[in-house]
Order: sequence, then structure tokens, then C-alpha cells
Amino acid sequence: MKVLQYFENPGLISRSGIGHAQRLQQEELSYTDVVLDTNPFSKDYDLIDVNTYGPKSAAMVAKARLQSKTIVYHAHSTYEDFRNSFIGSNLIAKPFKRYLVNAYKQADLIITPTPYAESLLRGYGLTQPIIPISNGVRVASYRKNQAKITKFRQFLNLGPEDKRKIIISVGLYFERKGIADFVELARRNPDYLFVWFGYTDLRIIPKKIRNIIRTDHPANCLFAGYITGDVLQGAYSGADLFLYPSFEETEGIVVLEALASSQKVLVRDIPVYADWLKDGVNCYKAKNLDDFDDKLHQILSNQVKDVSKAGHRVALARDISKIGQELKNAYERALSLPSKESK
Repeated sequence: MKVLQYFENPGLISRSGIGHAQRLQQEELSYTDVVLDTNPFSKDYDLIDVNTYGPKSAAMVAKARLQSKTIVYHAHSTYEDFRNSFIGSNLIAKPFKRYLVNAYKQADLIITPTPYAESLLRGYGLTQPIIPISNGVRVASYRKNQAKITKFRQFLNLGPEDKRKIIISVGLYFERKGIADFVELARRNPDYLFVWFGYTDLRIIPKKIRNIIRTDHPANCLFAGYITGDVLQGAYSGADLFLYPSFEETEGIVVLEALASSQKVLVRDIPVYADWLKDGVNCYKAKNLDDFDDKLHQILSNQVKDVSKAGHRVALARDISKIGQELKNAYERALSLPSKESK
């Protein structure tokens, strides 16, 4: 089986969740006998897996249809997670939803990260097969490694005498990510160090969030910028808590990375986690700001059970070595479907 993987403008999306998904998919498929092609001018393929939604993506889909190729769409984005992101996102969210639905309708089969995301897509009226497959995580990269933890602490200029508890989060500078709550929790807890990893061009985010990033945050809240590799991996395992207050996700790759690090994880209690993250079993969940405040104290003072080992098992079930076979199975199913012309 030869699969053409298509991502539009990969340079622009490299720091986004979709860009991360691109790299993961390529690694996952390396565990299979699927022949992966990324050349957009290729004609020698059985199936195209489209991951982006711009005009070039639409043109690729149209060309594939003319060539009677099977089309799979990776549905990373939804109307719900588009809102509350950049300037004007809420104003164009409904037109974006219509555009997104029209794009997804072109697919013979859709892959999306979670059953929750599948339910959203069904709510849009999409009727073709939809298969939930996790984005996956490279578990081996997140094993506890003291050298990486040292790099993380050095990056933040934290000496051995600094015994503060460290709470981290990872994400774009979007309101949807719960960044305002993260900063408020730092303000309420001056004895803890709060570190947010990730970056978004400040020119495209609303003024309220821009002000938070620039000046309206306490001294114990640091914005570390876009960091990858050893420093970030060291942060996941070297921190005392991964706190993810996002209001909407289709999965949350960074949550999987924290779980893979055997880190203690505290997330907002939102529907996307309902079927795979269980409060008090493999993570902890909070409903609002006060709940986050209470839970983080309970976790950091060991008043509640440490469930990080169970969380690690969740990540192991989504390791890249397993996800590749799931992708291959989905491709085989897509290839077995009748073509759109004969439906």
C-alpha cells in the first residue's frame, strides 16, 4: 500500500498540534509496511491522507478524486476548538465550520483523534466512516532522564537551592487553552513556580491575552516560549505537576506527553477526556478555577493518591508503535470502500 501524506504549508504549521501530528504519523507508519510518500506531485499512490484545510489541500483532494484515488481526511480541527483562539476567530467560526464540513465531506473515510471528536463530526451531519485513532506519543522519549531534567532547570536558571514546586503547562497563547486561569493560579500561589511552554505571535491574539503574556502576570509565572527536545522532555518529568486548563481539545497531544513522562496530571473536566482519562484513577480533573486551586494543593502535598503510574499505562496504549497499525487498518478499510462515484 502506498499512501500520499499531505500537509499544506508544513513550515507554517510546524509549531502547531497539526505539525506535531505530521511528525508522529510519519514515525507511526514506519512501524508498518505502508510506503509513505510526501511528494505532492506524486501520482503513484493508492490513497491520500490529507491533514490540512487550505486551498492547496482542496486542490489536492480534487486532483485525487479525478484520478479515482481513495481519500482519507485526518480531522484535527473542529468548530469548537477553533473558537477563542486568535483575533476574530469567533466572528468567522461559523463560516469556518461550513468550510470544514465541506472539506471533510470529500473524504471516503475520516480519522479523528477521539470518540468525542467523532461525536462532534457526526453532529455536523457527516455520514461517511469515521474512525477514532489517537495522535499517539513517542513514549520512549519521555522516560525520566536526569540529564534532561538538569537541562530544564538550567534553562530556567534554577539552582539546587531553589526548592519551589514547579507546575508546567504547554500550549499556544490561546484563551481556549485556559491561559488566564493558569496565570490566576500562579497569582494565588506565589510560593510555587508556574511555567508555560509554547508560543503564538502576539500580533494575532486578543489584547486581553496579549497583556497577560507581556505584563499582567506575577513574577512566579514564566512564559518560556516554544521549546522542544531535551529541555521540554526534562520539564515534563522534572516538574511537580502538569496542569492543563484547556477548555476544548480534540485530544491533547501534550497531555499524552505528560502521561508518558509519568508526571502527575491535572486537567479540566471536559468531554474529550471522558472515555480515557478517569479522575482519581489515571489523572485528576477540575471543574473551575477554585477546583483547580484545591486539587493542585492536594496533589502537591500528597493528600491524594499518586496515579501517575496508571497515567503512564494510558500513554503506553497510545505509543507510536501501536498507532501505526491502527492507521494501516484504517487505510485498508478506506481502500475497501466503494468509490464516491459508485455510491
